[in-house]
Amino acid sequence: MNDTVVQSAKPVRSWPASLAALIRKRPDLTISPLILLLLLAGWHYATKNLGIPSFILPPPGEVWDALVAGVMTGPKDLAGFWYHGGVTIAESLLGFFIGSGIGVVTGFALARWKFLESVALPYIIIFQALPKVALAPLLIIWFGFGIEGKVLISAILSFFPVLVNSMAGYRSVDPTGIDLAKSCNASEWQIFCKIILPGSLPFVFAGLNVASILAMLGAIVGEFVSARAGLGSLLLQYQQSMQIAPVFAVLIVLAVVGYAMNIAVRLAERKYCFWVERSGPQAEA
Repeated sequence: MNDTVVQSAKPVRSWPASLAALIRKRPDLTISPLILLLLLAGWHYATKNLGIPSFILPPPGEVWDALVAGVMTGPKDLAGFWYHGGVTIAESLLGFFIGSGIGVVTGFALARWKFLESVALPYIIIFQALPKVALAPLLIIWFGFGIEGKVLISAILSFFPVLVNSMAGYRSVDPTGIDLAKSCNASEWQIFCKIILPGSLPFVFAGLNVASILAMLGAIVGEFVSARAGLGSLLLQYQQSMQIAPVFAVLIVLAVVGYAMNIAVRLAERKYCFWVERSGPQAEA
């Protein structure tokens, strides 16, 4: 009887061991918030005790007030964050989808046909090497001061990482599977949809993760050059009027939007590349 009770009893884990296990399992919910709190504490200490003027580094409280004031405005208020944020998000998403779509198609085409790669890839690399900040004014002149120029800059920045990763993904597919499908009289389209595309998706999503951030940067660069609306335009207005706390508030909004776009891509990757998650280190553990 006593042996049965001893065998059925589970060992009680002490709270330090439980905390260490939680940190190892979910560092995003433990270590990352702790780092943010330490940064905010250091920021508050520097502004209150080191004599740093607010026009150089405003206190966190002033930045928070500016952030709340910008967020509490209506979506049609031209001085609020919702209106300008909507413009920037629209430009970023359009540029992201256009540039990424062209990048995937072009990357697969260049990896499929070696002759096309030899002809076109040098020009793509040369164009990518050009500084986009220098190209932005020219693109604005060509396509006007509307949304078209910003979308184009965002698409250009999103194009190259997706192109490179799509080529790498296409070439990483095991040729044994392709030969086996050909021996079963599979068509080229069936081979692409059933073997090449699924095998390339992890590489494609790696490029999309990078492109989601670059798309936002492209839209901001275009708004810096010339724009009547957008977070980049609002950021320039605050800088010119020396309103530093609202500048930090806009930067926080940009960081949140960029992170949200990256999270959306990661969620899509988990849905369409679930086998990669299952075959990773967590599955082995």
